[in-house]
Amino acid sequence: MGFFVTFEGIEGCGKTTQIKLAADYLRQHQIKFVTTEEPGGTVMGRKIREMLLNRSTFNICRESELLLFLAARAQHVKDVILPALKDNCLVLCDRYADATIAYQGFGRGIDRDFLEKVNLFASAGCRPDMTILFDLPVETGLGRAMQRISGVKDSMPEDRFEHEEQEFHRRVREGYLQLAKEEPGRFRIIDAARDVSHIHKQVIQVLTE
Repeated sequence: MGFFVTFEGIEGCGKTTQIKLAADYLRQHQIKFVTTEEPGGTVMGRKIREMLLNRSTFNICRESELLLFLAARAQHVKDVILPALKDNCLVLCDRYADATIAYQGFGRGIDRDFLEKVNLFASAGCRPDMTILFDLPVETGLGRAMQRISGVKDSMPEDRFEHEEQEFHRRVREGYLQLAKEEPGRFRIIDAARDVSHIHKQVIQVLTE
């Protein structure tokens, strides 16, 4: 079996940039790997991503939001993650089940025990071997996210979560830090307020463990 690493953090933490840089490093060193994301990673997942991340004229209640994320994950695990792990690949995934606990649990207030059960069902029991948490203050992350969104000209920006109140994002951050506290053997926390190159070096150091 391969090795499963997830990249997690609040909006604007830079994890998507870091996963791309990590992929470049692995490619240069001829290490067999796959990069993927949630929601996304499959054709169905990308359709769901459009509904979940783009603001629209209709409201998505927290229950529907949860079920859409879980549907995308179930297909993603079956079609992408498990086959890659069976092929002895290093899998780097931009968000995964911890995001459900942080956003829909701590953020939206859905019962955590229930979330743990449905996460287990949707993921077919597939858990990350390591999770890199990019942590930074909410104000900094949202500032970066809004700057990125303002630069999107040719398509709809993925800004539905960015427009939540700051208190929501504070709860999400606290949720991530609580998860890391509960599982210190799996989580690696990186200070995402530092510059991109410094963070990249830390990510590579963590991956080479």
